[in-house]
Amino acid sequence: MAEATAGPLNSHSNDAATEVSEEKISLVVCFGEILIDFVPTVAGVSLAEAPAFKKAPGGAPANVAVGISRLGGSSAFIGKVGKDEFGYMLADILKKNKVNNSGIRFDPGARTALAFVTLRADGEREFMFYRNPSADMLLKESELDIDLIKKASIFHYGSISLIEEPCRSTHLAALKIAKESGCILSYDPNLRLPLWPSSEAARQGIMSIWDQADVIKVSEDEISFLTEGDDPYDDNVIQKKLFHANLKLLLVTEGQDGCRYYTKKFSGRVKGIKVKAVDTTGAGDAFVSGILSNLASDLELYKDEKKLKEALLFANACGAITVTERGAIPALPTKDAVLDLLPKASEQPQCFCAIS
Repeated sequence: MAEATAGPLNSHSNDAATEVSEEKISLVVCFGEILIDFVPTVAGVSLAEAPAFKKAPGGAPANVAVGISRLGGSSAFIGKVGKDEFGYMLADILKKNKVNNSGIRFDPGARTALAFVTLRADGEREFMFYRNPSADMLLKESELDIDLIKKASIFHYGSISLIEEPCRSTHLAALKIAKESGCILSYDPNLRLPLWPSSEAARQGIMSIWDQADVIKVSEDEISFLTEGDDPYDDNVIQKKLFHANLKLLLVTEGQDGCRYYTKKFSGRVKGIKVKAVDTTGAGDAFVSGILSNLASDLELYKDEKKLKEALLFANACGAITVTERGAIPALPTKDAVLDLLPKASEQPQCFCAIS
């Protein structure tokens, strides 16, 4: 106490305000599912033919949280797991990766979600989920860590948490809190059609919160799905059907070709980075981690095209590194690994990586 009163009161108050401000600027809170991915040890086989599986932590929002932390940023995760060995394991993995896991809740009556992921010969994925229901679907509004949400500068989420109650209502409540707290709202729909009751339910569910987001990342396939077959490469489709009035930044990932970006004032494309893809699981989440880690450091990044393009090249590099290993979280890169790859990428004018 003596130390606290030794200096001028105003100086001490300003220091405290600075600490709060820095935390507000840096923290990205990710909301949604965390689960165990089981990935075949051999590519290009069906689930039935796979001789063995590698257990890997996953779930898009959790992947993003870990990705941001690996890149040196500040992140937290809000979601629910089973009160079981997998649930405890996942909470511990977040902690070991320096992700704030105080927003995790444990359900004694439901299991942690599982997903079996097949890797085709081209490295693309097919999913089989075990959720009957899984714990992530059962997060209640009363279990939300409201204080944690209010500390965030960016609140990131997907659409899987919109599929079933009570998680859907909890998601909407969290969005409201985040928006009222001044957070930038970041949305990656992450379409997983087998989890929805029907294609139309998926389309309506994903679009039901579309106009609330400040930043949206979407893939080519998701554009075709959401627009019911329109050309995902047509800028008019993007501008008229997907770019809403409140949107600050829309990102379109194009697999091996990199990404496109759209703001109110400019648009363009950033090429990908050449790598040999082993498993594309988590590549899109790594990309999101890359752009959000930059946005958290500069909340008006989307207003400067030069800075935005540099940040998107960084994000492409995050995705590129991730596809070179199996699994999502185990493959997410460090900032040093990304910075090491970027000079090499500049020597490859026709480079690419797979991001979806």
